[in-house]
This record gives sequence, structure tokens and C-alpha cells, in this order.
Amino acid sequence: MTFGATILDAEGQALTPDEIALFKDADPFGFILFARNIDSADQLMRLCDQMRDAVGRDAPILIDQEGGRVQRLRPPLARDWTPPLDFARAAGPHATQAMYLRYLITALELRSYGIDVNCAPMVDVPRPETHEFLTNRCYGTSPAEAAGLGRAVAMGLMAGGVLPVVKHIPGHGLATADSHHDLPRVTAPVEVLDSIDFAPFKVLNDLPMAMTAHVVYDAFDPQPATLSERMIQVIRNDIGFDGLLMTDDISMKALSGSYGDIARQSLNAGCDVVLLCNATLAERAEVAEASGRMNPAAQDRATRALDLRNQAAEVDIRTVEEKLNALLHGQGNV
Repeated sequence: MTFGATILDAEGQALTPDEIALFKDADPFGFILFARNIDSADQLMRLCDQMRDAVGRDAPILIDQEGGRVQRLRPPLARDWTPPLDFARAAGPHATQAMYLRYLITALELRSYGIDVNCAPMVDVPRPETHEFLTNRCYGTSPAEAAGLGRAVAMGLMAGGVLPVVKHIPGHGLATADSHHDLPRVTAPVEVLDSIDFAPFKVLNDLPMAMTAHVVYDAFDPQPATLSERMIQVIRNDIGFDGLLMTDDISMKALSGSYGDIARQSLNAGCDVVLLCNATLAERAEVAEASGRMNPAAQDRATRALDLRNQAAEVDIRTVEEKLNALLHGQGNV
């Protein structure tokens, strides 16, 4: 059995009968949650169960839980965090261990509700001109910082039983526009992109899943990376990423055209699965039909990624939090 080549969301805090029917028919690879889907612990666990019951398998359930501005779960269901860049700078020489512990806590929280994929680490390398929607979501201003802390984030998530999704491959750091609203265009030469923007993704090319950037790289192709066969070749061959490649949300305004056409273009370019968020039931059905089932290579990557899901670590979350607090208050390795 092959999975549907989509990741879809729900409109509310429980699936409607029409959503259940769509998911049973389309069999999306997985689901993604937003703040609108979350009210209480019991409700959230029921929704995760509903989603998996609709497709009859242990489908992955994703969320954006970076911390800071991009954090779908909030107190009392999860701890609030400062933005990643601010947090890493405050941790100073202990940033690597602090980021590992922060995302281990995050993973333990997510896994307790049935969520097993987090759309992090984000290893884009910001510059002074980077659009503010991105900057403090990053981890550092050099490729080495981004890659090192990105690895710590990924390891913390996996230790807590949650799969990481590295983003936004091949690099969003030079974008001066917010791809939620406009199509960013990067004019930097290949040498700059390769040595800075692509570099953290090369270091993390062994991670199981990645999310594309809706960015045009003029040095390669006038099409945004999500829709560009040339850029997917860069991701696969130059960066060396052979995990499951999902699009960023195709409803973002950086992309134009019908959702069905965008889905087909991204899959034809070489993406493995299409992410659609904040759409109507009819639009979700359109994308599911346009996307069809995963091809054999995509199915293999999907299976390999899911095989890496572990049970959450046998650790008390408050003990981990105490270790992190001690670390951040200057007590060194703990």
C-alpha cells in the first residue's frame, strides 16, 4: 500500500464527517496541526486518534513548535519559549546543550499528546537584510552555528520520540520578502549560496525529512525551488539530501496558480509530498486528487523516515527542565 502524496490539516478541533470521508479516500501521508485545532489535552489526543483512525494506520502528525512566535501549543499544554536565536545567544557557550534540552522538553510535550513530527530544525542563515519574519527563528548567523545547533535540535527531538523536519531547504536566509505574502527572489551567486546558505543543509543531509523554501534562486532557475526540477536536483545531488522532501505550505502567496496545478508542479519537480494548510474541504480534495499516490522512491523515503520514530525517552520532563535551568544560570554541564 502506498501513501497519498499529501499532508493535510483539519478545520477545527474534531474531524467533521466530510473530513473523515476525504481522509479515508485520499489516505494522506500525514496531518499537520495548528492553534485552531487545539483546546485541551484530552481534545487534542482525541483529534490525533481521529486522524489516524481515518486512514487506518499510525500516520505521522506534524506541528510547527519552534518556540517563540511560531509555537502552536501554548501554556498550560506546553511551555512558552523565547525565539530560538535569542535563546541560543542567551545560552552563550552552553547553547548546544541548551538547545538539545529545550527540544527534548518540546518533544516530550508533543509526544504526550500523540504528535510525533516537529517542523524543526530551521537552519537558514540570516543576514542583516533578511526579512524580520525569519531572523529570530534562526539559530545563528554563520553556517557552522546553524548546523551545530540544528543538529542539537534534531537530536533532542528524536530523543523525545519526535521526528525532525529540517527547513527551509536549500536556504531562506537571503530572502528579503516574507514568502507567506510574496515570492522572495535571491540574486546571490552560486559560490555564496553554496558556501553559506546550502552549507548547513549539507551537514544535516542525513536527517529523515526536509521542507522546501518558496524562494527563487536566480543563479539556478527563475522558478521557486518548490516547483523547480533544477533546484530539487541541487537539493538531492549538491546538498546530498535523500530523505523525504515535503513542500512548504502551497497555500502561501509566494506561489501562484490553482492548488491542484501547484501540487502537480511540485511533485513533477521532484518533491515527495505536498503540504497544504488553511484550505477549504474542496481545495484539500482538489490537491489530494492532483497529488495521487507517492511514487516508489517517495514511498521508500517515507517508510525510511517513519521507521526512525522512537518511543519517548524514559525521562521525567521536570528533571530535564531543571537541568536546562541550571545550565542557563551558569552551572555549566549538568
